[in-house]
Amino acid sequence: MIKKIVLAVFYLGIGLLIYAYGEAILKWFQEADNISLVAFMATIMALFPVIPYPLVGGVIGAAYGPVWGGLVTWIGSTAASILMFLFVRYGYQEWGTRILNRYERIGKLTGMFERNAFLTIAFARCIPIVPSIVVNVYCALSRVSFLTYAIASALGKIPAMLLFAVVGDNLMTEPRNILLTVGIYSVFLGTMLFIHRKWKQRVARGRI
Repeated sequence: MIKKIVLAVFYLGIGLLIYAYGEAILKWFQEADNISLVAFMATIMALFPVIPYPLVGGVIGAAYGPVWGGLVTWIGSTAASILMFLFVRYGYQEWGTRILNRYERIGKLTGMFERNAFLTIAFARCIPIVPSIVVNVYCALSRVSFLTYAIASALGKIPAMLLFAVVGDNLMTEPRNILLTVGIYSVFLGTMLFIHRKWKQRVARGRI
């Protein structure tokens, strides 16, 4: 119990520091020329989501362009999700699993999720409005393997992180392209939803 409390206090403390210096950090992103350090700070910002990560990705995209900005944003978000998964899996899984299994409906939902974990995680990552921290914690408390989680998260985050960077870059260069970017991303989400539904139908019929 003491270890859990210490970890929680440490996490909260870092989050408060980012909240206090968030504006200065965003300004630093616009001026920094060390891309490795920017990727490291992007990881910290994603790991402690005091400032919405889409805003962070937009600032990085405006500073580095859609390609490098998207890459840095993706690295930061992916690394943070893996660190959060490990933090919860090895610090709180036993405690969290008891809570999940306490309620029958949640237990059944978790069982369904675990059987279709890869596609479900990848699809959830493609939707920017789904809180990343919720996906991280839920997956860590479940029995999803680390490898399945890491690969699905990394692949699923690519479109969203690229979107954040492209929108940020377009705001600084060609604002008219934002609608086109959002339109293309909407088509992509629609396609992913169609694939996800087909996959669930095949699973329900016992073909997979």
